Amino acid sequence: MTALRVLIGCESSGVFRRAFAERGHDVWSCDLLPADDGSNRHIRCDIREILGDGWDLLAVMHPPCTRLCNSGVRWLHTPPPGRTRAEMWQELDEGAALFSACWQAPIERVAVENPVMHRHARERLPVDLPRPQIVQPWWFGEPYFKATGWYLRGLPKLFATDRLTPPRPGTDEHKRWSAVHRAPPGPDRWKVRSRSFDGMAAAAADQWGETAERRERKSA
Repeated sequence: MTALRVLIGCESSGVFRRAFAERGHDVWSCDLLPADDGSNRHIRCDIREILGDGWDLLAVMHPPCTRLCNSGVRWLHTPPPGRTRAEMWQELDEGAALFSACWQAPIERVAVENPVMHRHARERLPVDLPRPQIVQPWWFGEPYFKATGWYLRGLPKLFATDRLTPPRPGTDEHKRWSAVHRAPPGPDRWKVRSRSFDGMAAAAADQWGETAERRERKSA
């Protein structure tokens, strides 16, 4: 297999980095936070500083999306206690600028994860941004609900590898599958809600890495 230079952006957990590394790729993660697993293949910086460093594939996992997604649009008009509307709109502009920089990076294959966005966010993003592919962890053998949006350029949509059958609403099992959305308030709630899933990471590494290899063979 042809090894790719892969950058996993906005990830400190190492879940996607490890998945691509297990398949022989030259992969690095990048985040403002240190790597949870202490890996020496993790770069601490603003991802925009290294987007031009010759990567073959970019997968941005958890760009700041609180102000971009539909679930947070209410705070733009009625800010939470201790915050101002001006601060909320500034954070929206900053989040949109980071997303745009990643989407427009000089990299052939790009995947940026983000929930469905509200209209104020879309107005601040590139006009060529497609509709996201929405996938769920239970498509990949993980018994959880968490709608994950992938904005893709130069990459195919992910296909399910181990599709589970969701439990009926109102059952205890359904509540367990909803653990991400039901995470209790606290300092680590953001980390629980931005969790990456091993099954989805494995599917991405297999499918996106394989596609890149086939393209290289055809052009040889």
